Amino acid sequence: MSDHPIGSVVAVVDDDRGVLESLGLLLESADHEVRLFASAAALLESGCLAEIDGLVSDIGMPGMDGFELLRAVRAARPMLPIILITGQSDLGSQSPPIGLGEYRLLKKPLDGREFLAIVNDSLRGPDPPAPRS
Repeated sequence: MSDHPIGSVVAVVDDDRGVLESLGLLLESADHEVRLFASAAALLESGCLAEIDGLVSDIGMPGMDGFELLRAVRAARPMLPIILITGQSDLGSQSPPIGLGEYRLLKKPLDGREFLAIVNDSLRGPDPPAPRS
């Protein structure tokens, strides 16, 4: 039995193919539907932003980075649960960019159980996804 809304769709954006595939498999193992994207632009161009219930994105990507993606997603989906991940060890000591709304920030390497717990908690947030027919 899952502890998140049934039918939750999570998009994952990461330019590292290994991380992207690993997170996809991990989320699928917890009964999430997953959409994988190798870049922020690929997600935005896909047209699936309206159908996802949560977003996990790397911060350090070429082209549009995770913070820029967060700004773009917030414009279209202000309440979408977003988790940003980074391999940069000093990022936690910096002030986050202003005006991005709420999001979670996790550092790589990720602990699988902790990651899934945070994703599930985010999906159960104040406005959980509506049941899909």
